[in-house]
Amino acid sequence: MDAARALLARPLLTAAYSEELALVRLHAPALRNMFKTMLGYSLIVESTFARLIKGPVSPDGPSRPARRPDNSTFIPATYTHLALLCAALLAPGTGEQTLISALIDQVRSDAATIGVQIGDTLPERRALVTAIGHLIGWGVLSETDGTATGWGERHDEALLTIHRAALPHLLARPLSGMSHPDDLLASDPQLVDQPRRSLRRKLVENPLVRREDLTDAERDVLSRERSELTRLLAENFGLTVEVRAEGALAYDDTGSLTDVSFPGSGTVKQAALLLLAELIDLRQPTAGTTAALGDGRVVPGATATWDEVDGALARLSAQHGRAWGTTLVDQPDRLREEVVMLLSDLGLATVTAAGLVIHPAAARYRAQPHAAPLTRAARRLVDQLELEMP
Repeated sequence: MDAARALLARPLLTAAYSEELALVRLHAPALRNMFKTMLGYSLIVESTFARLIKGPVSPDGPSRPARRPDNSTFIPATYTHLALLCAALLAPGTGEQTLISALIDQVRSDAATIGVQIGDTLPERRALVTAIGHLIGWGVLSETDGTATGWGERHDEALLTIHRAALPHLLARPLSGMSHPDDLLASDPQLVDQPRRSLRRKLVENPLVRREDLTDAERDVLSRERSELTRLLAENFGLTVEVRAEGALAYDDTGSLTDVSFPGSGTVKQAALLLLAELIDLRQPTAGTTAALGDGRVVPGATATWDEVDGALARLSAQHGRAWGTTLVDQPDRLREEVVMLLSDLGLATVTAAGLVIHPAAARYRAQPHAAPLTRAARRLVDQLELEMP
């Protein structure tokens, strides 16, 4: 189970994670069979790396963009830099090590051939460093002498070591034979007729699986085979399955598997948590409350209008602005955008033209009042009453 969890948390394991890689290599045959049978994943295990290929996420799942060190998402230009870097590293004649200046020269040359200009201004160099840092985080590159940041800020030279064996396996499927980039995101037709496997994948991949997003066959599996599903996810991945009328959740008690911790630190997560409580108190939803998504579907949940969302965030900003800082408090539109995106990614809310539909699962994050501790005299009185009861 520890090896499987390591792969779920980091689908590409290189020598930088030597203990986890050694564990995966030790159990490689069993892991390959388990992942293929349980989830339809492919596992590649070599001497220097292990790559779990999950395949395209379900269309109803949250987006998981690449992120910068400050947690902001990659912009299209950064993805372009990342793709060009990978192409340059795979170019014939590239050795096991390269100077960062030579690598960037190759990237700029390749970019020019497709009509993309990458200059040498400080912002452009920092954008390239962001993409390089992403590859370092994956373990595809390592800084042997000097740093990418040093080159980005001052043109300091750096020597990078390339882990070439893992490079061709960064994409979930080879580019050969593809006619359009969307082919990379095409759904797996083999899962359509295997509701057990597709349901397990959704529970493993998504923070929350809403019942309205399940197929009829998946809902049938969830209803009929709940005990077996719970056992399999617990034994293989250490996940706890929680099923409610509105959907299901497979969560990790340790929090080590999730890529988005919630609740958590930071302005956006704190604002999102408090916003849920504000909107639930405002709307006062009860069992059976439903909301329209705007596409003809009516689902469990309560709709808060955008004016109500903005008003709640304004009150929270005024109350917590000193702790949150001015970066987002002074940009209410940006604060709303990031908070709403987080709640949508977690499956706790759905964006509609009319407002934000809050899923019933959000109630689990509502603050619960705690009773004040009893005084010593009160505790003695309670004990005395308990003794006197027949």
